[in-house]
Amino acid sequence: MKFSGELTVPAPREAVFDRLRDAPFFASCVEGVGQLNETAPDHYAARFATRIAYIRFEFELTVEVVRAERPLIIEARIEGKPHGVVGRLSGVSAARFDETEGGTKVSYNIEATLTGRLGSIGQPVLNSKAKEMEKQFVANLRRAFPGSGDQAA
Repeated sequence: MKFSGELTVPAPREAVFDRLRDAPFFASCVEGVGQLNETAPDHYAARFATRIAYIRFEFELTVEVVRAERPLIIEARIEGKPHGVVGRLSGVSAARFDETEGGTKVSYNIEATLTGRLGSIGQPVLNSKAKEMEKQFVANLRRAFPGSGDQAA
């Protein structure tokens, strides 16, 4: 599955980069993420709980920030194992920060793979869940930058 989009935040590029580079802040923008711990520099462990269709899943996640060039780009690799279900979540994400008139444009790309029972749920259901999570993330990010309006693409 591949997802991409962009949003504009009315704040300087460095400020937006710094907030999204802050792992506890980033995790607070993703509904269902808890118990975030830094296990080594740029390596994190967390729990993630969500409902996909009628099934509730809990994951043990590891996240590695593989590239962070202030204030241009952040790239991360995510691996997750669900509790009690055979399967795996793997993903890579990238966020690019560009100056725009009145703020910062954040362009993001996410590529995720689900295997096992997770992968058998079906692409339309997974896409729907991903879009829902994307909207929640953007709304949570906007709260951190008052005056953001509704400029997500």
